[in-house]
Amino acid sequence: MEKKELQACKIHSAKVRLDVLKMLKWRRYGHLGGAMSIIELLSVLYNRHLRHDAKNPNWEDRDYLVLSKGHAGPALYATLAEQGYFDKDMLFTLNEGGTKLPSHPDKTKTPGVDATTGSLGQGTSLAAGLGYTLRLEHSGQKVYLIAGDGELNEGQCWEAFQFIASHKLNEVIVFIDENKRQLDGWTENIIRQFDIAEKMRAFGFYTVRCDGSDEEAIDKAIEEVKGVKDQAVCVVMNTIKGQGSPYWEALVDNHAPKFNAEADAATDEDIARIEAWLKENGGL
Repeated sequence: MEKKELQACKIHSAKVRLDVLKMLKWRRYGHLGGAMSIIELLSVLYNRHLRHDAKNPNWEDRDYLVLSKGHAGPALYATLAEQGYFDKDMLFTLNEGGTKLPSHPDKTKTPGVDATTGSLGQGTSLAAGLGYTLRLEHSGQKVYLIAGDGELNEGQCWEAFQFIASHKLNEVIVFIDENKRQLDGWTENIIRQFDIAEKMRAFGFYTVRCDGSDEEAIDKAIEEVKGVKDQAVCVVMNTIKGQGSPYWEALVDNHAPKFNAEADAATDEDIARIEAWLKENGGL
C-alpha cells in the first residue's frame, strides 16, 4: 500500500470511529466493543479491496460482505455512511422504532448491507453458500466474511468452515476478529479458544495472523491470502475489544454498555482527540 493510500485508510478509520462513538453516545447504549475492533478492517476493505458502488448498492458484479458478528453493525453502518451509501444523519436513528439501522444488519432495510445477520454462526453458512454459488458461476467475485472469536463457540461456524475448506473456496476470505472477549467476559474463561490460527490450518485453511489495529498489516495479509489459488484462506486479526479508546478498552463490560456520566466524559475526550487528529491530517 502506498503512503497516500495508507493515510486515506487511517483517516477513514478515524472518521468511522468518531461516528460510532457519537452515534452510540447519542443512543445511550449499543454494541460498542465489538464494533470498535473491526473498524480498521472495514476501512481497508472498503477503500482497497471490496468491489462496490455506493450509487448502485445492488450492482450485480459487486463483492459481498457478510458481517456474521452482526452485533458490530454500528461499525458497518458508519462505514457505509462514510462511503456515501446514505446520509450520515441517519446514523442517529440507530435502534429507533422503524429505523433503517436496526441493532443487527438487515439487508432488506439498509442500503449496502448484503446479508442479514445477528444470530451468531449463521453468517458463516451464508458466506459459504454465497462463495459456492460464485464458484459455480465463475464470476471472480469475492465474499468477505467477518466472524468473532466468541462466535466460534457456535458449532455452525465449524461446519461452514469445513465446507469452505473442503471445496477450497478461496472465493470466501474469512476474517476472525480475535478481540478475546465476548458477551459474558473473556473467551479464555468461557470456552477456551486455544490457537485459532492453528485450528483453522488444521481444518485446511491457509491462515495468516495480523495486527487488526494496523491498516497496513491488514492490507498485507489480504494481499497474501488473495494470492492463494488452491486452498481456503483465513486472516486471524489480533484486536482489542473497544479498540481505539482507552476507556472502552479497559471497561470490563464493554460488549453492549449503557452510557453514564463517566462514559460520557471519557467518550467526549475520545471525540476531541480524534477530531484534533483529523484536523491535523486533513480529514476534517
